[in-house]
Amino acid sequence: MSKALSPTWWREAIIYQVYPRSYLDTNGDGVGDLPGITDRLEYIAKLGVDIVWISPFFKSPMRDFGYDVSDYCDVDPLFGTLDDFDKLIAKAHSLGLKIMIDQVMSHTAEEHPWFVESRKSRDNAKSDWYVWADPLPDGNPPNNWLSVFGGSSWQWDSRRKQYYLHNFLVSQPDLNFHHPEVQQAHLDCLRFWLERGVDGVRLDACNFHFHDRSLQSNPPALVRDTATVSDVNPYGMQAHIHDKSQPENVAFLERLRVLLDEFGAVAIGEVGADDSLAVMAEYTAGGNKLHMAYSFNLLTAVCTAKHIRTQVEDFKARVKDGWASWSVGNHDAQRVMTRWGGAHPTPAFGKLVLAMQLSLKGTPCLYQGDELAFTEADVPYELIQDPYGKTFWPEFKGRDGCRTPIAWTEAANGGFSSGQPWLPVAPEHIAAAASVQEADVDSMLSFARRMIAWRRSMPQLTRGEIVFFDAPEPVLALRRDLEGERSVIAIFNLGAQPAGFALPEAAGAEKLENPGLPGEVVDGQVSLPPHGAWFGYAR
Repeated sequence: MSKALSPTWWREAIIYQVYPRSYLDTNGDGVGDLPGITDRLEYIAKLGVDIVWISPFFKSPMRDFGYDVSDYCDVDPLFGTLDDFDKLIAKAHSLGLKIMIDQVMSHTAEEHPWFVESRKSRDNAKSDWYVWADPLPDGNPPNNWLSVFGGSSWQWDSRRKQYYLHNFLVSQPDLNFHHPEVQQAHLDCLRFWLERGVDGVRLDACNFHFHDRSLQSNPPALVRDTATVSDVNPYGMQAHIHDKSQPENVAFLERLRVLLDEFGAVAIGEVGADDSLAVMAEYTAGGNKLHMAYSFNLLTAVCTAKHIRTQVEDFKARVKDGWASWSVGNHDAQRVMTRWGGAHPTPAFGKLVLAMQLSLKGTPCLYQGDELAFTEADVPYELIQDPYGKTFWPEFKGRDGCRTPIAWTEAANGGFSSGQPWLPVAPEHIAAAASVQEADVDSMLSFARRMIAWRRSMPQLTRGEIVFFDAPEPVLALRRDLEGERSVIAIFNLGAQPAGFALPEAAGAEKLENPGLPGEVVDGQVSLPPHGAWFGYAR
């Protein structure tokens, strides 16, 4: 891949997400920091990825661990300084890596100066920068909108004697994107980082920017949303047609794209919606909004060939020129090894999932630790930090289990910190630490490096069209077609028992040497061991 020559290099790229609190702590306070990321950039570069997405590191009271921003243009001292960030950018670029920052635009922390001023009165300069509403005659909130984190999304404020909207925590008031000054303020803050050399932006909850000004109540959901939220959360009981995914957001994303194009930067949007694929298609179509988007549709507990095929085909059917990013793990979802692999996932399963993800049409997004096949950590209630988990415990334990610190070595705390980690390092992760896997040619880490390098050598897998074959569960069968190249067939056994598949292009099918996934073909019949895969050229 030639990033310098291809205007759509990001379509061929791989994104690697870093959750800074849990990557590497260099000052012994138990929390990862920017110098820690800088220290591990060679590790990331050796993995073979292209873009490093760093979750929020801006000034914040940390009630939602950085997704509640109090200053968009500075680094929180917990993570370091602006100088530390500049050094990180410089080193990343020297290694050929691009840096993508996380922008949380829909809401701020209540400590943000914008909200401090807005809540003072109903007639100050920023009084309309947030979503305020009078109570109903009986004192209740203006409508039935719910917070993703539980309960009403309206909070009474005694200063203004009004309710303010918060789609997430009470301490995360929602900005009023209908106000043009709010939009411009965010674009100005983003320009600050682009001028420092940032190569891209991940937009958190990007379909939450606007709300229905009429404040109509949401109707009941005809089909409950269990992709975005846990089924113990009443949020999924509503059809969210008034509190998010409003049409005005398209025009704002177009303004955002103009700014990004000025710097040659890219954007990926997080979409959590009742019909996420439709919103993804809308936000990526036309080449004048987001470059790509991802949803929670592959971050659910459903691991069937039909489900995976449906997500890719439905997106493809809805948009011709847009682009998806396929993520099976991130900081908001139970680790894929446990979520899809069960209580005792095998090493082969981790390799299969990565190979499958890298074979879909779209930009893969990998989450730190998945290249090491880390399972979900068990964090006891007394150590839980996530407010989401505290609210819905024990049926939903929150997001801490996927956020525990990375184990780099077999030393104390996995070599993550010389102090007490903010979350415990899982003992099973220490046993499978990066240093242990580094020395094992059959490890998940070694396989990930080989698989990523192999994908880069196969233009069919980075730029080709995708067609699925009808196959019995748990087999996922697909073909990638690229003009001027031989079509590649990929067959995956998602199950724990041997499986077979009869190739439609049986005669002459040629097995491709791949990074080490077991699978054989005899007379057009592919035989796959548990969690095996087969790659071959079509006739």
